[in-house]
Amino acid sequence: MDNHTSFTVTPLERTPEQKINFGACVTGVDLNKISSDDVNRLKAAIWRHKVIVVKAQHDLDPKKQWELVTRLDPKASDGHSHGDLNAFRAKGGLLAQGREVVGIPGAENVRLIGKGFQGENHFGIVNHIIERGLSNDFHAVPPSVEEFEQGITRFQRWHIDAPLYGKDPAWFTTLRCVTLPKGPNLTVQWADGSGQTMQSPPGHTAYFSTSQLYLMLSPEEQALVDHSWVEYAPYPYKWIQKCKGNTNGLGLAEGGERLTEEELGEYDTTAVKKYPMVWVNPLTGEKAFQVHGICARKLYLRSSKEEQPRIIEDVAEIRRFILSIQNRILKPEYILLAPAEEGDVIIWDNYGLFHSAIDYPINMGPRSMHQANISGSIGPKGPVPIPLMV
Repeated sequence: MDNHTSFTVTPLERTPEQKINFGACVTGVDLNKISSDDVNRLKAAIWRHKVIVVKAQHDLDPKKQWELVTRLDPKASDGHSHGDLNAFRAKGGLLAQGREVVGIPGAENVRLIGKGFQGENHFGIVNHIIERGLSNDFHAVPPSVEEFEQGITRFQRWHIDAPLYGKDPAWFTTLRCVTLPKGPNLTVQWADGSGQTMQSPPGHTAYFSTSQLYLMLSPEEQALVDHSWVEYAPYPYKWIQKCKGNTNGLGLAEGGERLTEEELGEYDTTAVKKYPMVWVNPLTGEKAFQVHGICARKLYLRSSKEEQPRIIEDVAEIRRFILSIQNRILKPEYILLAPAEEGDVIIWDNYGLFHSAIDYPINMGPRSMHQANISGSIGPKGPVPIPLMV
């Protein structure tokens, strides 16, 4: 329990096999009428624990969910981090192809995501079926139909919630669990030759800590990533819309053509994002290796301020470098399945985590989630500033 709060923050219990070092449950708060002091305490809990499950928010008004998002980053002035729905559908590329997104009437920045029939009247959305929701279509080699119906699935796509063009990443994402599917645990297969699997209840979201990943690096590797940075592609998710993912959900599979600049169309060169490889938690000072490899167009590698960076533009080499680091933590003992129930709200730190949904057979019922985040008022800061002239 955090001191001096009107609600209780309880770190999640871990089994002896688990090596995760993050996650907490929050009880004793009503997000419909949370005070300003408690918003600040909630924000501190998210930065500290990286992902929190706020229990028993069955009556949360979608307008209040969006209001909470804006209060968690009060200097943010824009809407949803991926823009309005028209912009998302036009330039969302891989993201727009992979799912159907609908705004909640009266609170359009709160997005209905999920799978299946959403009810006769879901907060003003009438008789809606999400047919392009959760799926394993992103994978170059998905499970067979027979395997899937038997409960064999994959991590859908490991990612951070960040546009990586024009707008800065959201500090936090909120995900309200309205309806969850019901049924036996699924078997999540890595299917990458490692033989790794884990069990997951249907409809859950998985997380791993990129702060914990940073601690797995050698001192020499930490010096390298501390001083290095990434340049992301313009309209990065459109750039990779013809690509497929690895079977473990992390990174892009070999092959797959990126769009040319001509195919991308006109873009604003000043909106192209360069971010440090390491993002520093503004509250705890923890460092996280936070690189969204599927969207990386260039790497700038150096181990000191004085060193001229080595620039990598070959996407295959970029892929190898990033996955050689990230695959170290993609193991069952480091992955948290957020223990959310219907009525709970999950809130997580986009600066220190990766997350992934997990698909499930539709015979287990619909999944209805309300997702909302806002472009960060300040972008990520690294331990070493990116040189201005590069």
